[in-house]
Amino acid sequence: MCGILGIVSSQPVNQVLYDGLQLLQHRGQDAAGIVTADGNMFHMHKSVGLVRDVFRTRDMRNLEGNAGIAHVRYPTAGSATSPAESQPFYVNSPFGIVLGHNGNLTNTEQLQDELFRADLRHVNTGSDSEVLLNVLAHELQEAVHGHRLTVDDVFNAVSGVHRRCRGAYAVVAMIAGFGLLAFRDPNGIRPLVFGRQTTETGEDWMVASESVSLDALGFRLQGDVAPGEAVLITLDGQVFTRQCAQKSSLNPCIFEFVYFARPDSVMDGTSVYETRLRMGEFLAEKVRRTLPEGAIDVVIPIPDTSRPSAMQLANRLDLPYREGFIKNRYIGRTFIMPGQSVRKKSVRQKLNAMHQEFRGKNVLLVDDSIVRGTTSREIIQMARDSGARAVYFASASPPVRFPNVYGIDMPTRAELLATGRSDEEIAREIGADAVIYQDLSDLVAAVRQVNPKLTHFDASCFDGCYITGDVTEDYLLRLEGQRDGSLPPNHAPPTRQMDLNLAT
Repeated sequence: MCGILGIVSSQPVNQVLYDGLQLLQHRGQDAAGIVTADGNMFHMHKSVGLVRDVFRTRDMRNLEGNAGIAHVRYPTAGSATSPAESQPFYVNSPFGIVLGHNGNLTNTEQLQDELFRADLRHVNTGSDSEVLLNVLAHELQEAVHGHRLTVDDVFNAVSGVHRRCRGAYAVVAMIAGFGLLAFRDPNGIRPLVFGRQTTETGEDWMVASESVSLDALGFRLQGDVAPGEAVLITLDGQVFTRQCAQKSSLNPCIFEFVYFARPDSVMDGTSVYETRLRMGEFLAEKVRRTLPEGAIDVVIPIPDTSRPSAMQLANRLDLPYREGFIKNRYIGRTFIMPGQSVRKKSVRQKLNAMHQEFRGKNVLLVDDSIVRGTTSREIIQMARDSGARAVYFASASPPVRFPNVYGIDMPTRAELLATGRSDEEIAREIGADAVIYQDLSDLVAAVRQVNPKLTHFDASCFDGCYITGDVTEDYLLRLEGQRDGSLPPNHAPPTRQMDLNLAT
C-alpha cells in the first residue's frame, strides 16, 4: 500500500506536495519522494524514511517548478527496504517520464521478460513500479507518430498499459514538458481521486490516493478517476479524460474501508467514516447473537482505526464506551512494520492500558481486523494484566484467511492467524474468552448502505476470490517461497546470449 499525489499549478508546488504527503503518511512509512517539473527539467529528492525525515530545507529549495508528483512507500511482498526502490522512478526515453504507483502487479515476471527480450529496456530494481514505468514508456514510444507528442498518443499508451499489465495500479506520472498523467487499473482496486482549486493566479489541479489531501489543501473534490480511465492535465492547465480500457468495472479493495484509508476520506463516492459506523452496527448484532445478555460490562476500542465501529457497536448494545488504551503517536503502525519480533516488541511501546477501565470488568475489545494475531495477543494480555475479569475480542472485518496480492503486505497463508483455524481455536491462540468476527456479507452491506452504487468489491483476503483471474496456487506458492527465502527473488532480467563475430 502506498500514497500518491500529483499537482499542476500556477505557483510553485514543492510545499503543497510535501504537505500532501504528510496527509498520506498513514499509507506508507518506508520511504518518500517528490519530483517537480520546471519546464523540461525534473528535480527529484527521495529516500528511505518518514516524510518529515526525508526532506530538509535545502531539499525543498531544489524542488523548483509548478507541477510535480509525490509518493510515500509501503513495501509489498518480496520487496526490499532500499533507497533504490524509493519512488518516483525516472526513465529518460521517450521524452523523460517519472512515475509513482500504488498497488501491485501480478504479472511482473512476465513483463520483466518482455521488457528485456522484446522492448529492449532495462529494469534495475525488483520493484514492479519500475516495470510499470518502463511498460508505459515503451507504449508511449510506440504510440508517437512523428516528433510531437499529442493527447491521443498519451491515451493510446495508457490503453497499451492496460492490455499488458495485470493486478492493481493507481498511477501518477509526469511527462517532461507536457503534463501530469493519472490512471487507474480496469478493476479499480486501488483508490484515486482528483480535485480543483481556483486561485488569484489561475486554476490548480490535484490527484491523490485519498480526498483528505484535497480537503486539507483547499482543493474541491471533483470525483474519482474511474477504473480504466486516464486523466491528463497539461502544464498550461488543460484537462483531458478518456476511458482507455476495453473492459472495466469498479471493484474497490474493501480493506481500504476497514483499515487503510483515513476516516475523513471519501473514495469512490463513499465516506470511509460512515462505512465504519455501519460496520459497528452490523457487528453489534453479531455480538448480540453470540454472547449471552449481560456478558459485557464495557466496550473498548483498539486505537485508532476501530473507534467509529466500537462507538457505534456500544450505542447499539446500550453499553458504556470507554478509552482503555492510550496511544503513543510517535510509534509507527505495527501492522506496517516487517517481521513478527519487531511487531511484538512495539505493541507495549505503542499502547498503554488504563487499569481503572479494566479492573474487575468483562470487556469487549474491538479492532478493525485480526491479521497475524501478534498484536491482538499482546493487547489481550495487557487487558488481563490490568485486572480484566473476562476479555472478548471483536473484529469489524471477517477472518483474514488468504494473502492479498494487490498491494497489502500479507502474502503468506502461514502468517495469517485465521488460516486453518476455527473461531474457538483463534480465541485460544490469542488468549481471548471468545472471538467475534464480522460476517463478509455484513461487511459488504455496511459499505453498500453508504453507497448503494458499489456492487462489487475485491475481498480476496477474506474469500480467496482474486478479481484479476490470474492468481493461481502456483503463483501463491512462489510468492510465499520468495518471502520465506526458500526461493530467490525473481527480479533479475534473464541472461541473453549474444553472438559475437570476432575478426581474426
